[in-house]
Amino acid sequence: MALGARQGRRWGGRVALGRPEPGRRRVPGRAESPGCSARPYAAGGGGAEAAGGAELLEVCWRRRFLRGGAGPLPWRAYLSGQHPGLGPLGAALRANLAAQWWDSAIPPREQVFAVDAPLHGPPGAPRDARGLRLLQPEALRDALQSCGHSPALDRVLGTAGVLRESLLPGVLAQYVSCLELVNKRLPCGLAQIGVCFHSLPESEQPKENLTRIGERTTSLLAWFSSPRTSGQWLDYWLRQRLQWWRKFAVGPSNFSSSDFHDEEGRRGFKLHYKFPWGTETIETLKNLGDTELLQMYPGESSKLLGRDGRKNVIPHVLSMNGNLDRGVLAYLFDSLQLAENPLTTKKNSQRKVLKLHPCLAPLKVALDVGKGPTTELRQVCQGLFNELTENRISVWPGYLETVPVSLEQLYTKYDEMSILFMILITDATLENGVVQLRSRDTTMKEMMHISRLKDFLTKYVTSAKNV
Repeated sequence: MALGARQGRRWGGRVALGRPEPGRRRVPGRAESPGCSARPYAAGGGGAEAAGGAELLEVCWRRRFLRGGAGPLPWRAYLSGQHPGLGPLGAALRANLAAQWWDSAIPPREQVFAVDAPLHGPPGAPRDARGLRLLQPEALRDALQSCGHSPALDRVLGTAGVLRESLLPGVLAQYVSCLELVNKRLPCGLAQIGVCFHSLPESEQPKENLTRIGERTTSLLAWFSSPRTSGQWLDYWLRQRLQWWRKFAVGPSNFSSSDFHDEEGRRGFKLHYKFPWGTETIETLKNLGDTELLQMYPGESSKLLGRDGRKNVIPHVLSMNGNLDRGVLAYLFDSLQLAENPLTTKKNSQRKVLKLHPCLAPLKVALDVGKGPTTELRQVCQGLFNELTENRISVWPGYLETVPVSLEQLYTKYDEMSILFMILITDATLENGVVQLRSRDTTMKEMMHISRLKDFLTKYVTSAKNV
């Protein structure tokens, strides 16, 4: 069949794209279809093995959310930051989480600025100062070989930068310059996302007693407010941050908070996620007062003054410090559902589905081909792939696979990859432009005209973001 319509030339092949099918405008929801029953994994669905996270760990490693060499590492390694990093899908999930954090940290009605700072501080720190040092191996080797004299080693250590353990010092160092941008009006804020380093607890150190280094991707919002309103702002950010974590969760109640006071009596809150083995902290909020600012700018307190109405005051610093790597793990646990076929009780009949929120899912769509002329079907897929990616809809090009698998195997694979929709291009697409759209959350399949896909998927993700 020759190409006739404008859209037909756009896709290539011999697609005749006419008027879209009327009706069938239903947007798939996140509920299970009537033929399946689903249990949240975090609630212990799947028995004793599931309660320890073994099944999820295997799925996340096999589908490349996590890395671990020949097999997945224990959960504690990923929680502590002592692991080889996230896999491609895990990195994409963290990037989506970071993007949502930026949207929430920089509201248009407030003065919040994004800042950046180096991973390590300047050299010259005292030799006995705490912190992880950054040294060139050759310089350290030469110092150790120079007859063991401590002056040589001291000189080398004196040139070493200190790896940052927190984003806060780098952010506070930019407070004065950013205060000018808001005409010294309070409140205002500075935000950053970056990698920080830390020494592992003694209980997790190897038997050789060598200090191991962990790393984590952290988010920080430093909020500067007058001392008069700092307590109210801390309560506000507690509600906002807890609501934000719960917004993307299947089980919001697994995110909770608790209050604390540090050794100096300063008030704060910790936000937790309830893992099968217990709660882990994913974000810490604290009212730091003015101590850190005064230490950052000794003898320059006049530069710190901001306007609170008619008064000039040194602001209190509210720190909202989140661990995005732990956030990724929390949402993986939150998202896994074990769906069972009510007609059988076999264990292998369970369907594992990662029901990540549409805004967090690394991939929104998978494109595959069914029966029909392979070359022309792939041309249609390539055209659709280009259109969706140009509109910032992430796509998995399943049509490039050369090993044939059944549709059920594809459904299993894409459910575990948390892909929202699978689009099947068949010979019918070449004849009338209709594709099959299968939903991850409902498992239902419906026919849709190819010309409607971009708008449908864009509206689906946008509406999920605004909920």
